[in-house]
Amino acid sequence: MSFIRTLLKDIEPNELGYTYSHEHIVCRPLYWIEKNADDLLLDSPEKSKKDLIEFKNLGGNSIVDATAIDYGRDVDAVAKLAKETGLNIVGTAGFNKAFLWKSRLTSRLKKIVGDFETYEDWIEKSSIDNLVNHVVREVEVGLENTNYKAGQVKFGTGYNSITPLEIKTIRVVSRAHHKTKAPVHAHTEAGTMALQQINILKEEGVNLENVSFGHMDRNLDNYYYNKILETGAYLCFDGIGKIKYAPESHRIEEIIKLCKQGYKDKILISGDMARKSYYKNYSYGLGLSFIIKDWSERFIDEAENAGLDGQKLLNKFFIENPMKCFTFKK
Repeated sequence: MSFIRTLLKDIEPNELGYTYSHEHIVCRPLYWIEKNADDLLLDSPEKSKKDLIEFKNLGGNSIVDATAIDYGRDVDAVAKLAKETGLNIVGTAGFNKAFLWKSRLTSRLKKIVGDFETYEDWIEKSSIDNLVNHVVREVEVGLENTNYKAGQVKFGTGYNSITPLEIKTIRVVSRAHHKTKAPVHAHTEAGTMALQQINILKEEGVNLENVSFGHMDRNLDNYYYNKILETGAYLCFDGIGKIKYAPESHRIEEIIKLCKQGYKDKILISGDMARKSYYKNYSYGLGLSFIIKDWSERFIDEAENAGLDGQKLLNKFFIENPMKCFTFKK
């Protein structure tokens, strides 16, 4: 039996449709609140909803919301948006990366995870078994004591480094994956440390065909990509439109090269729009409509110039590959 778990219900894999594989919809990370970084607070469900509707009107069906517990997610608000828009939204259990964990836990979260002062305190002092039970519960019962279940489990590491507590969360998420069969997502800061993450996942007996690695277009390195893809994992190019990191031509060139190398079945595309300035209806950014409309038109042109069928590749990136990647394989 196989299925995809959305916040509202489990669906057949072929019901997922056109999918963005890594986004954030409503989140108020305590770390960024403490830093007064307003741009990093997606704090208006109504404004997020307008972007979601534009995405849907252009043919979008589903979004994977990669917001873990330590990134200020609002489970009820996002589930409400799923109901109001009719989009499939996949939620995320697990963790992000260590530098976020200095934030103090709210009283609400303390009731859920225990009377710890910070995320770091919680992760450090809790046993691996207790943390595994927490992640499993978020997949099988509901996120943060709601009835809305996670459809993937996540861990993260920092830039060119993995701390002992990050290693602990990789082991936790791996063991929760074994118990639930939930797909795994890896946060890689600036696209680094995926190979080191893979070593730990292998120690935990994880089949890499169930894992997607995020932020890969922050580290445009074909040799590195091939080493990851040789394991059977997915690469998520989720910085589309972020020219401050690399010209769009470099991203598309690398994606086309990977397709020619035989990896078209292992590529996911998204925008990771976790800032107000990225959203159209917060502050006139490119918005959730950019990839499905503008970027896709350009990609078709560039793919065809390279002798490939651009539309067939888009169907792979946005429909066929997410359908396989985000499926629970019981």
